[in-house]
Amino acid sequence: MNARCLPAPLIDAALVAVSLTDIWINVDPDYRRGMGCALLAASALPLRRHLPLLTFLLTLPSALFTDAVLAPVAALYTLSSLSHHRALLALCALVYAISDFLPFQWWSSQRSDLLRQFTPGNVTHTLAWATAPVFLGQLVQARRELSLRLAEISEAREHERLLTAQSVLAKERAQLAREMHDVVAHQVSLIAVQAGALQVGTRDTGIRQAAATIRRLSVQTLDELRQMINVLRASGSRPTELTPQPSLADLRHLVSSSGIEAELHTDLPQDLSAATQRAVYRTVQEALTNIRKHAPGATASIRVRHVNGTVHATVTNTPATRPALTLPGAHHGLAGLRQRAELLGGTVTSGPTPGGGYELHLKLPADTANGTSGHSTYAGARQGHGDCAAPPPA
Repeated sequence: MNARCLPAPLIDAALVAVSLTDIWINVDPDYRRGMGCALLAASALPLRRHLPLLTFLLTLPSALFTDAVLAPVAALYTLSSLSHHRALLALCALVYAISDFLPFQWWSSQRSDLLRQFTPGNVTHTLAWATAPVFLGQLVQARRELSLRLAEISEAREHERLLTAQSVLAKERAQLAREMHDVVAHQVSLIAVQAGALQVGTRDTGIRQAAATIRRLSVQTLDELRQMINVLRASGSRPTELTPQPSLADLRHLVSSSGIEAELHTDLPQDLSAATQRAVYRTVQEALTNIRKHAPGATASIRVRHVNGTVHATVTNTPATRPALTLPGAHHGLAGLRQRAELLGGTVTSGPTPGGGYELHLKLPADTANGTSGHSTYAGARQGHGDCAAPPPA
């Protein structure tokens, strides 16, 4: 059984018993002074954990007047295992060595008997007997402190592991929130707009009711998506990349499937960085979503060009020709576009046009795939539902 598992009173009782055995072997019962000092030393051992220095001083006379040295050695070991005062330990070891070195009944010994004790063997033996408990006690103290440090390090690593897991989970939540906004909400809002147009444009009662149901369910879905996106964004972490991500090659399909009469004019090099291409795509996507929600029946003009090392993306729409649909939104769209552009070194401006329409303009430095890729900066951009950059209703 490990000694550390034993109760302290049991260890103290065993140590006192061993000390009494040492006294019975090495101290003459008729030598009252020595017997008193030895018994005092044995009885003081239970105090060594709470008063180590006092315990050592109480056991020291046993080493001075008798050959029963187990109690002083145990007290010196305990003092060394609990004290960080190296000078005090060295002094105690020296005092113990002198007390143990003096011959039995040194006060009545002849001078010649004292001198005969000063031999290399006796001096070496005494110093080794005095320093051994000190070194052993310091070793035990270092081992105990090392165990505590290792426990603290293990606890810190476990805490770090938990933080890392929480960070990964937060990033995944932010990824999901961005994808829900950029893909799912975009498609659902298109369904709602098309259903509203069908409801207004048909005379068939069954089709009109079905269109109304589709529109109502789409609006409810958008509202639930908005709440889910807000919950996912509560993690506050920076989203990372998901694959596959849209590029300029997907821009024409985005415009053709938007349900808006729009003209697309592009003049961009093919080696733009992935971050720049995604920023242009998301800006156009956000603008088309806003037009569908806030300017039904409007036409749009989309111009994406490269001028003097700068990418310009401009989406302009005419005034609405039908009443705007009331669709839920999280009000993060324009803020997300601006943050994305700022992280890439660009700007986003928006505002009404003189003809009553609306214009959204993106300006970015034209980073190429061989230059700054912008993956890390784009990872910090956040998106929401697209109703912040909305054109004014008709």
